[in-house]
Parts: sequence; structure tokens; C-alpha cells
Amino acid sequence: MKRTGSLSLLLMTVTLLMMLLSVTLAVAQTSPAQTKEEFREVINKRAAKIVAALQSTDSVFNNKVTNIVADQYMALSAIHDARNAKIKDIKAKGAGLTEKDKAAIEKLQARSEKDLAKLHKAYLKKLSAHCTSQQIDEIKNGMTYNVLNVTYSAYKDMIPSLTEEQKAQILSWLTEAREKAMDAESSEKKHAVFGKYKGRINNYLAKAGIDMKKEEKAWQQRLKEKREAAKQSK
Repeated sequence: MKRTGSLSLLLMTVTLLMMLLSVTLAVAQTSPAQTKEEFREVINKRAAKIVAALQSTDSVFNNKVTNIVADQYMALSAIHDARNAKIKDIKAKGAGLTEKDKAAIEKLQARSEKDLAKLHKAYLKKLSAHCTSQQIDEIKNGMTYNVLNVTYSAYKDMIPSLTEEQKAQILSWLTEAREKAMDAESSEKKHAVFGKYKGRINNYLAKAGIDMKKEEKAWQQRLKEKREAAKQSK
């Protein structure tokens, strides 16, 4: 994303701060009353928007990849919905869950995780038949609201003293989070995945002697100074 002037830089930095503080983006959810055709239409639009970010002028490529992405969303939804429906039936008994019920729920969750892992692998294989590794990364970012890049930039901006080793570790964990978030069933749960990894990163940096509260306070001061500079430049 290109930065055009101090005001654009300010807005970008504020956005980074919001993401680092784990502000969950509001994303429209599909209504239970939607028909399968209506849901597919919503998914197709979402997939098309993700593929459009690749900026390819090849319509055949765009259509093929859009269908692959849309099919993945549909397949993910089918796995999550089937598992959730069965768990809901178990919990609908009214009485407290028995050990047998808990075991059944754990089994359903384990099975869905296995199915999701298999689907994830197949999905990446389909994408690799048409896309470069860079394009696949862009699609992954599109499916996870670009949280990886925004959060990584935020850490680097907030803590300029990060070593190359620390940056590499942060990026590694955020990349791992992105892989898991791709398969999550909602915006909230996608962000929750990154939230867990942010906690791991913060603990890692704290153990390295970095005072996170001090760094954040200094960062907020820099943001304030940029806001003031932006006002003066008008």
C-alpha cells in the first residue's frame, strides 16, 4: 500500500495501533435465512474481491482462481456447520453434559480439525496449479484481513529496536497464525487465532527484556506528534 503524504502515514499508523490492540473488525455475517444460492453469491463476491487484489488482467485465470477460493469457503462452511449442528444437538438435551457427551463433542471437534487440515492441504495444491507463491500469499492475506502484514508492521513500528532474530520469530508466528486463521469459521475466530499468537509474541518480547508498556507509551507519543505535524502541514 503506497503512502501519500504525512496524513496517509498517520492514518496507516493509527490503523496499525488498532490492530495491535486486537480491535476486532466488524464483518457482515450471512443470515441463517439465506438460501444456498444466496450464500454462494455472497461467497463468490468475497472470493472475487480477494482475487481482484492480485491485479491480474487474465480473465480466465481470475475466474478459475475465484472459483477455487469460493469453493474453499463453501467447503469450510460445510465442515463447520455439520460439526456445530451435531454439537448443538448434544447440548440441546437440557441437562448438564455427561462425560459421554463431552467425549462425543471432543471427538466431533477432533474429526473436524482433521477434515480441515486435509481440506487446507488440498486447497493450497489447487491454488499452486494456477498461482505463484506470492499470489498464494496474497490470497491467504485476503482470507485473513491482512492481519499478518498489519500486525508485523505494527510491532516493527512500535519497537524500532527489534533485532533481526526477533523480527524473524514474530513473522514466523504470525505466518503460522495465518495458516490456522484461514480455516476459522468467522471473522471473530480468525482474529482470535491471531490474538493468541500476539500473546505469545508479547511474552517472548517481555522475556527478552522489552518493556511492552513503555514501548507502547512511546509509540503513542510518536503517533501524537505525527497527528500534530499533520495538522500543521494543512
